[in-house]
Amino acid sequence: MAADEILDGLLDELAAIEHDRWAHWQRYVHDKSQKQSDGSLLIPAELVARWEKQIETPFALLSDKEKDSDRKQVQKYLPLLKAALRE
Repeated sequence: MAADEILDGLLDELAAIEHDRWAHWQRYVHDKSQKQSDGSLLIPAELVARWEKQIETPFALLSDKEKDSDRKQVQKYLPLLKAALRE
């Protein structure tokens, strides 16, 4: 099988993993926020500050705990990538 065909076949599988990762994060954000009467969400200031700091921090400068959290998310992609590389 050609490399382009393998990559094309992986696209939707990887996109499904990415959607699950995103949905998990959104559930977390919604759980940590306060739903307002108009349906909007109020995110606590301490979480906004923490997340803004993380956004601005390169991976290499994150704490070990934060790096492990990112690594845990990437591990969801590895089985598909390993299988594709074997093909």
